[in-house]
Order: sequence, then C-alpha cells, then structure tokens
Amino acid sequence: MAEAKNWVLTDAAARVWVESIEIGPADLGLAEEGWSIRKTTLRGGPGDGVDLIEVDNGALSFSLLPTRGMGIWKGSYKGLDVGWDSPVKGPVHPSLIDLQDRGGLGWLAGFDELVVRCGLDSTGAPGTDVVPNNMGVPTEVALTLHGKIANIPASRVEVQVIPGEPTQLVVLGEVREAGLFCPQYKLLARASTEVGSNTLLIEDEVTNEKAIDAEMELLYHCNFGPPFLEAGARLEVAAREVAPRDARAAENMDSYETYLGPTAGYVEQVYWYDLLPDAAGRTLAMLRSATADKGLVLRFDCGQLPAFTQWKNTASMADGYVTGLEPATDYPNAKDFERGKGRLMKMGPGETRRTALALEILDSAEAVCAVQDEIAALQQTVGRQVHPQPIGKYSAP
Repeated sequence: MAEAKNWVLTDAAARVWVESIEIGPADLGLAEEGWSIRKTTLRGGPGDGVDLIEVDNGALSFSLLPTRGMGIWKGSYKGLDVGWDSPVKGPVHPSLIDLQDRGGLGWLAGFDELVVRCGLDSTGAPGTDVVPNNMGVPTEVALTLHGKIANIPASRVEVQVIPGEPTQLVVLGEVREAGLFCPQYKLLARASTEVGSNTLLIEDEVTNEKAIDAEMELLYHCNFGPPFLEAGARLEVAAREVAPRDARAAENMDSYETYLGPTAGYVEQVYWYDLLPDAAGRTLAMLRSATADKGLVLRFDCGQLPAFTQWKNTASMADGYVTGLEPATDYPNAKDFERGKGRLMKMGPGETRRTALALEILDSAEAVCAVQDEIAALQQTVGRQVHPQPIGKYSAP
C-alpha cells in the first residue's frame, strides 16, 4: 500500500507559500479513485489574495479558506448544494473587514461561509468586558460580533493524503489569535473526509499559550439554505429544554422547530437548547427538508460543546435566506453574562481543549428516517421542557 504523503502549502515561519497545486491519486501511485485536492489563490474583487483549498472525495466536495481562519466556504454532495446564498459575495479578504464597523457588527461584511468559527476570546453580540490593561488596571474593552478568529489568516497550512480502505483526505491549519497583554490562543484546525463519504469531519485543538489562566469561547456557526432549508423544513433534536432568546422569538414558540419559505421583512429568531446526549456523551441535530427526503446532520460531543443555538433568518433570498445551527462551548450572549452563569471554558497555562464536529449530508428518505429514529430514541429518555418566554438561565433581562 502507498504511504501517506504531506504537502506544506503555507509556513509563514519558514517563508513557504504555494500559490497553486493540484493533487490526485496519481501523485501517490494509486489507481484512479475519483478524488482531488486543489489549491488556488483568488485574484480580483474583495477576494483578492484569499487562498482557497477545494477538496473533492468523489461524492462530497467542500472549499476551505485558510485566509479566513480555516472556515469552510461552500460544499456540494451528489449535486446538492450545501451552504447558503449570502448577500455577501465572498469570500472577502480579512483586510477589508472592520470588526468595529456599525457598532461592532463589521464581522457581517465577510459572512458567507458554510461553517465559520466564532471566538476565541468572545462570541455573540457586540458588547463590553472588563479586563486588566498593560498596567494591570481593570479596563473596559469593546467586544465585537463573534470575535476575531474567522478573520485571521492561517500561518501554516498542510494537506495530507492517507491511503487506505478508504483513502483519507486531510487539510490542517494553524491560526493564532494573540497580542501583547491580550489573550494568546493557538488553533490547530483539521478538516477531513474519506473518499466516497457523505461526511466532513472538523477536529480542532485550542491551546492557551499564556502563562496565566484564560477564558475561551468557541462556536461553530453552521449555515444552511436551499435545498435543505425551505417552507416546511424542520429542525430535529433531542432536548431537555428549549427557550426563546427574546420577545421576538417567543412570538413563534408554536412553530420554533419548523421553517417558513423566503419571507421579505422577516426579523431573525433565536432559540437556546439543552440537548440530550447518548450514553457516550454524543448528540446530534438534523435539518431536514419538508418532504423528509434530504437532510443535514451535525454530530458532536456534549462534553466538548454543551450549548446549542438555532438561528432562524428566513428572510427573502436577496436578504440572506438561511438558518444557523450552532454547537458551542457556551451560548452567544454577552461574555460577562455567560461568565456569571459559569459557562465560559476555563483554560490553564498551556492547556489544550479539543472539539470535534461531523457534518453528514443525507440524500434519501431512508437515511433521513434512520436519523429521525435515532433522535426519537434519545428524546424518549426525557420529556422536553418548552419555555414560552425567555428565562434567566439563558437570556439577560
């Protein structure tokens, strides 16, 4: 059997950068398996200078953006688009993003990914926090929407191909969010798939590189539009509890699990969930089509990602028809609120925390039904409590 092979595409410390490359089975002396990995650098427009890595396993393809924090930009499975049509026609180079714009909402000017990480110092809406300054004096600082990590280029990027039954295709990236007198995090991001598979696996390691304790927040903003999102589409999960974020979300608690078609003037609605795990601590969430013949499944460990948020933004197609399914270390509230609830992830000096998130694409009624049965079996263990109004456990007054 052929040996695994690695290609370093970026290494800022070693002054290595590969503008373009195409890798296939022949590069490992393998028989034709129908897969490919292609790296290009975009030119022109707001994406000028953005590195793009396209991975195709023969059934599932997806694009990664090393320049944008190793986010997953677009995907496709057997002709089904996986992602959404954002008003932002990206990818947008981070140099064009002012995170402080519009009162801390500047992150939205680059938001068009399928999977984007939020964090690592903060997630959630713009707000303030109090931290020691360079002289150790408690000082108020502004925190912008969903933090910085999605707009930091990777300093090292590597591709691996691991031959086997089946062959594994891997992209690795190292991203640092750091500053003097500031938090210092190192993200090691790994995205992988197997030839012919319907699954993309994201495995991350976040390390606190400071010599003192740190707090870390990480949220996976997974964003889906048609053909999975449509009138009558449904979110299926097993949950102990669900609550609306605010009064706007409370207006539609009778239909929080289902979706409208594109609706001009729709105002976003957000719901907080406490999901049920299986005996091994794992859980799942599925967005299925109205006819239950297509679905998207997220699988993750509740010990690693204990919080889950549903973002409904069924606006017109022109305004960004999308839903976000968001596993996270905590809920995307103000950082001081989450701290007060004891939900911030605490990390000691040099400590590393690991997370894994699998995205599966289902293209048959049989596959959707099997996942529905899996979720129903979990839900049978505990009755779901549905709160008609926001509660203090999840939402600030």
